[in-house]
Amino acid sequence: MPTVEVGDLKDGDFLLDVREDDEWQAGHAEGALHIPISDFVARYGELTEAAPQDGRVHVICRSGGRSAQVTMYLVQQGIDAVNVDGGMQHWAAAGRPVVDDKGGAGFVL
Repeated sequence: MPTVEVGDLKDGDFLLDVREDDEWQAGHAEGALHIPISDFVARYGELTEAAPQDGRVHVICRSGGRSAQVTMYLVQQGIDAVNVDGGMQHWAAAGRPVVDDKGGAGFVL
């Protein structure tokens, strides 16, 4: 399973958040694309339109389990995808900004 640490992510890296709507609304990484795992297959086209053509997709969830499933699916589709180890919990613990759905300070649900 291709995996990266939160500290390895750079500003501008493409981030796909696969948590559910309530988790996203509470707090997420600014600029991330949100497609809940429960809708992922049906909304797959949104990812292929938004993701950089020759770039990497960094997949994140709360702790890394759901994002690992999506990462494996993407790799099978031939997409350069990696799982963000520890998910949004590690993201917040590392002091990375977390915003709510209104752009204010958020938290990891």
